[in-house]
Amino acid sequence: MTASDPTRPTSQLQRQQPSVVAPRPGTEPAPTGAAPAAPEPTAAPPAAVPLTVVPGGATTAESSTGEPPSAKSPGTKSPSAESPAATSPAGKQPAAAEPVGDAAESAGFGGKEGDAGESEPIRLPEAPLAPGEIDRLVSGSHHDPHGLLGAHPVPGGVAVRVLRPMAERVVVETPIGRAELTHQRDGLFTGLLPVALVPDYRLRITYSGTEYLQDDGYRFLPTLGEMDLHLIREGRHEQLWEVLGSHVRSYQTGLGTVTGVSFAVWAPNAEGVRLVGDFNGWNGCCYPMRSLGSSGVWELFVPGMAEGTRYKYEIRTRDGRLIQKGDPLALAAECPPGTASVVHRSQYEWGDAEWMAAREAGQHHRQPMSVYEVHLPSWRPGLSYRELAEVLPEYITDLGFTHVEFLPVMEHPFGGSWGYQVSYYFAPTARMGGPDDFRFLVDALHRAGIGVIVDWVPAHFPKDDFALARFDGEPLYEPADPQRAEHPDWGTLEFDYGRTEVRNFLVANAVYWCQEFHVDGLRVDAVASMLYLDYSREYGQWSPNQYGGRENLDAVSFLQEMNATVYRRCPGAVTIAEESTAWDGVTRPTHATGPTGIGGLGFGLKWNMGWMHDSLLYMSKDPVHRRYHHNEMTFSMVYAYSENYVLPISHDEVVHGKGSLVSKMPGDWWQQRANLRAYLAFMWSHPGKQLLFMGQEFAQGAEFDHDTGPQWWVLEKDWPAAEDHRGVQHLVRSLNRVYRGVPALWERDTEPEGFSWLDGGAAEDNVFSFVRYDRAGNPLVVVSNFSPVVRHGYRVGLPQTPAGSHGLWTEVLNTDAAAYGGSGVGNPDPVKAEADSRNGHELSAELVLPPLATLWLRPA
Repeated sequence: MTASDPTRPTSQLQRQQPSVVAPRPGTEPAPTGAAPAAPEPTAAPPAAVPLTVVPGGATTAESSTGEPPSAKSPGTKSPSAESPAATSPAGKQPAAAEPVGDAAESAGFGGKEGDAGESEPIRLPEAPLAPGEIDRLVSGSHHDPHGLLGAHPVPGGVAVRVLRPMAERVVVETPIGRAELTHQRDGLFTGLLPVALVPDYRLRITYSGTEYLQDDGYRFLPTLGEMDLHLIREGRHEQLWEVLGSHVRSYQTGLGTVTGVSFAVWAPNAEGVRLVGDFNGWNGCCYPMRSLGSSGVWELFVPGMAEGTRYKYEIRTRDGRLIQKGDPLALAAECPPGTASVVHRSQYEWGDAEWMAAREAGQHHRQPMSVYEVHLPSWRPGLSYRELAEVLPEYITDLGFTHVEFLPVMEHPFGGSWGYQVSYYFAPTARMGGPDDFRFLVDALHRAGIGVIVDWVPAHFPKDDFALARFDGEPLYEPADPQRAEHPDWGTLEFDYGRTEVRNFLVANAVYWCQEFHVDGLRVDAVASMLYLDYSREYGQWSPNQYGGRENLDAVSFLQEMNATVYRRCPGAVTIAEESTAWDGVTRPTHATGPTGIGGLGFGLKWNMGWMHDSLLYMSKDPVHRRYHHNEMTFSMVYAYSENYVLPISHDEVVHGKGSLVSKMPGDWWQQRANLRAYLAFMWSHPGKQLLFMGQEFAQGAEFDHDTGPQWWVLEKDWPAAEDHRGVQHLVRSLNRVYRGVPALWERDTEPEGFSWLDGGAAEDNVFSFVRYDRAGNPLVVVSNFSPVVRHGYRVGLPQTPAGSHGLWTEVLNTDAAAYGGSGVGNPDPVKAEADSRNGHELSAELVLPPLATLWLRPA
């Protein structure tokens, strides 16, 4: 199919053919030098432009910017209109704006183009509406205002109707003359133009003695084509954000470029929808939107409106209430406590082409992934996205992490939720800047070689009146059944995964973040709460599925669709499940059916919550008691290859009274740090990817506080324990450096052949030893001594070494090194493997095991 010119109007005939994809309005920028619409002193619309007196006594208008859809062809009807709303085709001169008979000529309606501003307009006869129609318009309950407002061919001429409450005068200006409309009632101005066909025209509207020039938004075709509406009905519009929400658009008409903002919202239960905002005093007296039939979409184009406009939708519910709602597809939003949607158009030019090309060819399972988890608003409190771009990439690069993971960055009303109760799913939080500022941060991280993962929350949403809850007066995004709608843990609402439009909203949102913001991965929050109908519910508080089971089959289907769509549309991106149960097949392909008969969910990786809880339980015990909990550290290898795992020490483990990571460790300050260092090295060498929450990389003592952020001051020289904290930070830096350079630690994370126990049963010694292998068979030996005593001459079996190593092994990492704050005990010289079989190997060597330490050794 040949690409269409976005500035050319789409004919009504073309839109009516379902086999043809109707082109959407173009996205080319408005002409440079164009000025935004002038502010209105008394609720005048932003489309209105003040007149300016020029030499010679003529009046002209300042230009305005925007980007509207195509204008209607003469005599055509919008898909939902009951009566035609006609204009001349956009981009052409009026075809036949001819006066009807001699009466019009004698009345002075006529003349050359350009003469319109030099003569007093004639007064037109009325083109009144029935009282009932006016009542519906004024009350905000009319489903098709475009069928009444604008210009329409009628017997005797063309009826022009304009709804402008508080206006003093409305004049229609055409290339062949000017005519004044008559106020009928409640801000409705009407008139009958004595012409045969609808001309191109503009409106001159007077508010408080000031005259404004604007285009009429009710003369334009819908910005959504038939294919868009079909895909929305089917729940398959994978770029939903391009057609719903607000968008600056530009088109050529017979009177020049018309620029403005289109609005579209899904509200199928609404009796009527109107646009409100800072342009009309948040009063829904004008700007009614039209219903686009069975799609449930309401649409309006407003000429002259500009980027940065704040707005909401005023919805008349079926029970007669008026409610104001933010735009679910808004690309930007007000900074809380403000709740308005904001018109946004990205103008960012990316500089990460090299990164994105490499991403497409990447294989996360066989690449290093060491993740630094960050709560952006508190990592360096007060910094903007662009300021963070100056320091965050540098810090992560210095520590050697491969990826950064952000707690949710989508707009949320309550900062204390850390972003996990989202109100605007398509808008980055304005707390640190605009959407393009967030793009700047992602770009800076990519150019520094750092991948970006964002937490995503499709499990629930808050009940705030302005957001998704009961969006059109009735359950819409949430299930109608209260038992399924209420999320018992957080006082929020769950999504209705069985509704096609809701699934479309969420699937498109996942694609949006990976595509529009170049995000490399989505960590999906609270997956378990989505999968089980009885999650956190008692007997009698939930209903089984159609097979009598507890599985939420709609949620399963949604997650499968989301994962499949993201991997198809965004090659190289990864999805990660925070799933806390033993659900079968979280990271299995969606087409592969497991023992339960349900296909895999299709995630790329899954958080290993079991490993996290078990290992932290072991580490919290005094070493004298650890022998009784030895299996807590070895059990993870029983199921290590059942899924593709991430080992997470996340924000959830260092908050709400749980204490920081170092404070979980037993013993005095020296032992706590030694335990932490040994544990981190054990974690980095265990099969799976790693994740560490901010502040834990330098062993801060306090738990996470979303207001104050990490305790950076403990690293300052005048802090008494600064060297102790710097030592742990230096260890993390070394862990990441060695980890990146040793493929055995990451290349076979998902393959059983990449791991072998040397001795997993030395419970009395509190010692664990194992081998990691890369795909070429090169080994790395790991030995962890979680007792506070030095073990001399501790014999450990060793695998065969490659030719040329002469059976020598060297320490590549020792967490007890003095540089990390340790005692300096270890094996500084290469260790010789001897023909003394141990641990199933013909060779072994005697090692010195430092206290509370982990060693990494590789062939010399």
